[in-house]
Amino acid sequence: MSALPVGLLPSTSSADDAGHLRIGGVDLLDLAADFGTPLFVYDEAHLRARAGEAVEALGPDGAIYATKAFLCRAMARLAHEEGMRLDVATGGELAVALAAGVPPDRLVLHGNNKAVWELRAALDAGVGRIVVDSEVELDRLESLVADGLPRPKILLRINPGIEVHTHEHVRTGNLDSKFGFPLPTGQAHSATQRAAASSAFDLVGLHMHIGSQVFSVENFLEGLRTVAPFVVDEGLPELIVGGGLGVAYVEGEEAPTLTSWAGAIIRTCREAGITASIAAEPGRSIVAQAAVTLYEVGTIKFIPGVRTYVAVDGGMSDNPRPVLYGSGYETFLPRAVAAERELPVRLVGKHCESGDLIVREGTLPGDLAVGDIVATPVTGAYGHSMGSNYNKVLRPPVVFVSEGEAREVVRRETVADLLATDMG
Repeated sequence: MSALPVGLLPSTSSADDAGHLRIGGVDLLDLAADFGTPLFVYDEAHLRARAGEAVEALGPDGAIYATKAFLCRAMARLAHEEGMRLDVATGGELAVALAAGVPPDRLVLHGNNKAVWELRAALDAGVGRIVVDSEVELDRLESLVADGLPRPKILLRINPGIEVHTHEHVRTGNLDSKFGFPLPTGQAHSATQRAAASSAFDLVGLHMHIGSQVFSVENFLEGLRTVAPFVVDEGLPELIVGGGLGVAYVEGEEAPTLTSWAGAIIRTCREAGITASIAAEPGRSIVAQAAVTLYEVGTIKFIPGVRTYVAVDGGMSDNPRPVLYGSGYETFLPRAVAAERELPVRLVGKHCESGDLIVREGTLPGDLAVGDIVATPVTGAYGHSMGSNYNKVLRPPVVFVSEGEAREVVRRETVADLLATDMG
């Protein structure tokens, strides 16, 4: 197989004279030696460029970073510095964003089952918008406001009731979904009537989201056309169209740019007669390609007539997407990033699960050896954020690289961290 497609690497990637991959001017092998493996490495310039593109395409109030894709204080601060609002879906995400210094009025609170304490925290902080997902949540907000908490600005999440071409676990706009007020059943109309009549909140807009890792712009436009008559009839000043723009993970995949996606959405809204301000919530498309994950090869096991298993020191605990969704990734050696990859391998983790796969069908150079550092690109979204301590593994650190410098923004967990909440 050919060398790794450079289009899957972060934007500042380059090969030095020794053939080593550098990101942000830093040798990945040096990072593995300094910080250990597994290790998430993020290209800060790439992150800032993608956030800037979103703001340019959607405007400073229209570009909302979906923090569930990847969140730590450094990332929250970066997105805010580049002019994005941030969406948070739990009290924990809210706390991280506030700890990063993001002004509360630049936050949008999501979630299909917000607890009373989470809503209370959002109202106390003064979050800019709350996206309401159910009648029960309207009840909770009315009760909190009656108790003296500030009256919030809200949007109602509308379920358009359409199918999209993506994995069933990340479809969110079909009728059979836990998210939102269904449009086809009339429940969306009932919710807007109730919210508009209540004195407990200020209904300022509507929200929709059809799914994640969607490659077709037409799917987004279909969703918009479905809800457009309802949006026009309601005449509310704000519309958030969600996120979910797909990214290329493996050779041969292509995805729309943020700019083309945003442009098509805004055009379609205006053509449909929607006059509301338009916002969108890119997450994966901001961070996915910005990062690579580094592992150390611990075992190479060749089974004649079957395959070669390459086991590394991470696995489903730092990247659960292959197990959850069957997601594909590429594999390469940072010591020889431009080398031909002629050895078919299955890259597996160290967990006590046969399904602990990182890359089901990968390729690496034929001189692969135990102790090599192997990397998977496009791991900036939903790796760190969905990670776990399965088998009591320690969660990896996160490093940002820029202009020849590396800074650790999330440290590696320790055994003391594991035991800190274990009461014995």
